[in-house]
Amino acid sequence: MAPTSTPQTPFGRVLTAMVTPFTADGALDLDGAQRLATHLVDAGNDGLVINGTTGESPTTSDAEKADLVRAVLEAVGDRAHVIAGVGTNDTHHSVELARTAQRTGAHGLLIVTPYYNKPPQEGLYRHFTTVADATELPVMLYDIPGRSGVPIGTETLVRLAEHPRIVANKDAKGDLGRASWAIARTGLAWYSGDDMLNLPLLSVGAVGFVSVVGHVVTPELRTLVEAYVSGDVQKATEIHQKLLPVYTGMFRTQGVMTTKAALALQGLPAGPLRSPMVECSPEEIAQLKIDLAAGGVQL
Repeated sequence: MAPTSTPQTPFGRVLTAMVTPFTADGALDLDGAQRLATHLVDAGNDGLVINGTTGESPTTSDAEKADLVRAVLEAVGDRAHVIAGVGTNDTHHSVELARTAQRTGAHGLLIVTPYYNKPPQEGLYRHFTTVADATELPVMLYDIPGRSGVPIGTETLVRLAEHPRIVANKDAKGDLGRASWAIARTGLAWYSGDDMLNLPLLSVGAVGFVSVVGHVVTPELRTLVEAYVSGDVQKATEIHQKLLPVYTGMFRTQGVMTTKAALALQGLPAGPLRSPMVECSPEEIAQLKIDLAAGGVQL
C-alpha cells in the first residue's frame, strides 16, 4: 500500500518526476531505477512520477513503461506514491497505458495534455475523462502548453474537476493569475510543475510540487514546503532564493539532459539518453557544476 493521503494532498507534497536510467548500451536499467527511486524516497519524496517526459516516455516502449513501474513499486511502493505517466496524443493508447498501469499496481496516473495535434477544449475534456473512466486510479492532469501547444482552459478544468477520479493538476502553465482562479473554482489539489514557481504557486493555493530539481535538492524542497505550510513564509522565501541558481541551472538546456548529467556527477544511476535527446556538452556540464554549487548542491 502507498502512504496515506488526504483529499488536500492526494499524492503528498513533494514528488520528483524521475528520469529513466539506461545502461551504457541504451537498454532499460531496472536495477538502476530501483536504486535511484530508493535514493529519492530516502531523501524525502512523498512520491515519484514514472514515465513522464523527464522519464523520456516518448522513447520508451509500452512494455518498458510497465516494467519500470513494476520495478519502482517493488523498491519503494510501500512508502511512496508511484504515479504512472500515461499521457499520449492518442486517447485509445492512453487508455491502454492506464489500464496496464493499474494492473501493474500504480497508485495513480499522470495524464498530460495531448501534444502536437492541438485538440479543442471539448477534445481535451473528452480525452481526460475517457482515460479517467478507464481505471479506478486517481488522476493528476498535467497542463503544460509550452510543450503540448494547447492550454487546459479554466472552464475545462472546472468541468474536469467534477470527475470523481480527477483529483489534482500539475501546473506548468506559468500563469499565476489563471492558476489562482482555477484553484479557487475547481478545488483540485494543485501541484507546481515549474520549479521556479514552486513558492509562488504555494502562495496562491498549491499544495506541493512535481519537481525536476528534486533529483538534487529534495531535502530543501521538503523544508521549503513545510516552512510555508507552518506559516514561516520568511524561511520558505530564503530557501527559494537559495535555490534560484539550481532552478536556473537545471533548465539552461533540456531538463532531462541536465538531470542525467547532475546524477552522473553525484554517482547516481542515470546513464545515456535516447535520441533525439543528447548528452550535455563539456561546456554545459561545466556551467551546471557552477550553478549547482551556487545553490549549495554537493557534487
